[in-house]
Amino acid sequence: MAYAHRWAYARNPAYLDFDPYGGDCTSFVSQCVYAGSGVMNNRTTFGWYYRTAADRTPSWTGVPYFFNFLTRKERSPGPVAAVTAIGECLPGDCVQLSFDGERFVHTVVIVSVSCPAEPETTLVAAHSDDADNRPLSTYPAKKLRFLHILGVIPD
Repeated sequence: MAYAHRWAYARNPAYLDFDPYGGDCTSFVSQCVYAGSGVMNNRTTFGWYYRTAADRTPSWTGVPYFFNFLTRKERSPGPVAAVTAIGECLPGDCVQLSFDGERFVHTVVIVSVSCPAEPETTLVAAHSDDADNRPLSTYPAKKLRFLHILGVIPD
């Protein structure tokens, strides 16, 4: 969570700011997850890594690819997540938002959850529309997809 709070309103110079190219939200969440996991997956096609702006996987920056990587079935290095209910989420878990009710297009990281766990009591950090400790309920999302980080498979 320290990483999310530190960089919510700034950009880590080690990573390209993708806002001018469609949004920095999933790159920011990938950075947060990597700060907590310490393991990237260096597989070119189905991995999850960032070396430079030109040498990275789609899963580092793309909403559907990030989801596909975290919820992969095969055992390979890196963080692993499962789709879950809001009540199972903890700080460090991710939420993907759909504004049209069909396509998930935004990713945020949970920084705080209070009981009972509801969108009003779940606070997130995000890029693209920079935020820290923002109630999840303030997003005009039609659908939410919660990703609980189960653990990290070592490299």
